[in-house]
Amino acid sequence: MTTVGFLYPGHFAEDDFPRMEILLDSTIRLVVNHTECPDDAYREDALRALGTPERLAAGAEELQRSGVESVVWACDGGSFLYGPQGARAQAATVARALGVPVSSTSIGFVHAVRKLGAARVVVAATYPEEIAAHFTAFLRDEGVEVLATHAAGATTAAEAAAWGPDRLKELVTAADRPDADAVLLPDTALHTAGHLAELEELLGKPVLTANQVAVREALRLADRHAWAARLGTLFAAREAPPAPAEPPARGVWGSGRKYAHGQNAYGRGCGSAGQ
Repeated sequence: MTTVGFLYPGHFAEDDFPRMEILLDSTIRLVVNHTECPDDAYREDALRALGTPERLAAGAEELQRSGVESVVWACDGGSFLYGPQGARAQAATVARALGVPVSSTSIGFVHAVRKLGAARVVVAATYPEEIAAHFTAFLRDEGVEVLATHAAGATTAAEAAAWGPDRLKELVTAADRPDADAVLLPDTALHTAGHLAELEELLGKPVLTANQVAVREALRLADRHAWAARLGTLFAAREAPPAPAEPPARGVWGSGRKYAHGQNAYGRGCGSAGQ
């Protein structure tokens, strides 16, 4: 069993996570713990307040008791508004407290784009223009080429959480460009887990959404390969497992111990540049 955890602010689209858990391997467990969300407004001050060290630490303590192998801060605005360096500092603070690798959805978007090999992307954001511009700047600072950003102008997480599939289609269609390799939908308040295949069929290209990306990032940190065709291109291909260790030479004892104890496993870290 692989257990990964998520710090999720408030109660908006957290039902995406049990839906994705069902679509993934039966030995994967997604544990969501809610952090305080006193103000769900899409304003810079309110979003930054969601990601304070004290608020994250309070939520992380409960996840530690669940035996998680990795944790993702599942809040876009509460991480990208701190910039790449600040988002990594958030993750590092929680990682030191829990003793497991930690990342965030914003960092996860960068890793997901690299995994897909998408050279150019567009952003389809629920947010007001000034907030969406910060997400675009975050991506560009991380070396992602953003062709265009469409801001739908939602003002609260509750508003975004009420959007259904028709509104999602309008959003991605308005943002898409023929030369874009993928469309990115930040905002973990959006219900998207049940609509990924439909959105990708509509556009004919990969679609990355916040909760989908958060799950992939948590599994990446836990060194767990997973696939689920209904969760979009990001999960559509079976990933190759790590190469087996070379057998020890005849007559040499103990040469496999390093592998057995994990010294040859994939590296873990807080928002590392690896895929």
